[in-house]
Amino acid sequence: MSQLVRCTPCGYVIKESKLGEKCPACGFPRKVFKPYRERIPQNRLFILGLDLHPIAIHLSQTFVMLIPALLIITKLFPDFYYETLVAVINFSIVLLPFSLIISIITGIVDGLTRFSTLKTLLLKIKIIIGSIILVLAFVLFFITIPGQFDAFTWVLSLTCLPCAVLLGLFGKKLLNVMIPAPMLKAEVNT
Repeated sequence: MSQLVRCTPCGYVIKESKLGEKCPACGFPRKVFKPYRERIPQNRLFILGLDLHPIAIHLSQTFVMLIPALLIITKLFPDFYYETLVAVINFSIVLLPFSLIISIITGIVDGLTRFSTLKTLLLKIKIIIGSIILVLAFVLFFITIPGQFDAFTWVLSLTCLPCAVLLGLFGKKLLNVMIPAPMLKAEVNT
């Protein structure tokens, strides 16, 4: 069985037998890799490896972006497939809260699997922002009359955008891999 190795600058883990001359993630030379032992039990790795939360997040973020984007298109180009765009907006408004519920559930599973708690500061912030966007999505769902997009529809759909961006930024902080500046300078000089 091939030993696992980890790139010290970026944290990428790969089987040593599959490692080429450079890290596939950051491009640093092979010499920066060190032996690595996985500390997460296999059953937890399996759950994390399904990527349920990232998949669910991408689905809900699609609806968050799609609703205001299509509202703008219908205003700017009212003759451009109007009925089709209105149908897609209505469909997106209906599915948004349910996709967010799936995102929240998979986020809770991911948080408990990855960190064994939901009590860290960043996870608490994500739960609060996720709850806010969920409430906004349900209000949008209940107040929007299909095909009639008033000021409330616009305001609520546009208010969901910064919430989605914040969720992404805080999620990135939980998973983001940073290449330390001294390592970058060393690579540039070699």
